[in-house]
Amino acid sequence: MTFLVPFDGSTLAAAALDRAVQFADTFDQPVIAAAVVPQGNTEYARDRGWMEAGEPFDHEAIVARLREQVREHAPEATFRVERASRRAPAGSIARKLRQVARKVDASMVFIGSDNAGRLVTTLSSVGGNVAADLTYDVVIVRHAKQVAVGGAPDLRVTE
Repeated sequence: MTFLVPFDGSTLAAAALDRAVQFADTFDQPVIAAAVVPQGNTEYARDRGWMEAGEPFDHEAIVARLREQVREHAPEATFRVERASRRAPAGSIARKLRQVARKVDASMVFIGSDNAGRLVTTLSSVGGNVAADLTYDVVIVRHAKQVAVGGAPDLRVTE
């Protein structure tokens, strides 16, 4: 089993990574965070906070920032990055993430999504397209903060 987290550096992606780590610690499974970076797409990168205004597109700098964010949340996680074409639509990015899920034999994918109440089904939703694959279970993380009283949920398996 492997737990995969599509990671774009957003607050909800970080929350999904945190949740994956909780599950991984309980079930002793590896976590992989995967990012898809459209090449040369400055607007896309700025919209996700990967670059500052006026900063030129620098793939290596973006990857380094994302890798550091993953390390802050999940020091033991593996970080993967996939390249996409400059104008890659959400469906193309989701396809790359599904390919990663198959390559790493993901048993669960943790998706940070604020539109989970609508079952991540908008046409532009990367999360919806990733969640549609039936080869793995999906955990949708809708809140950046732990909402359970008393902290993290008890994920221990009891008999």
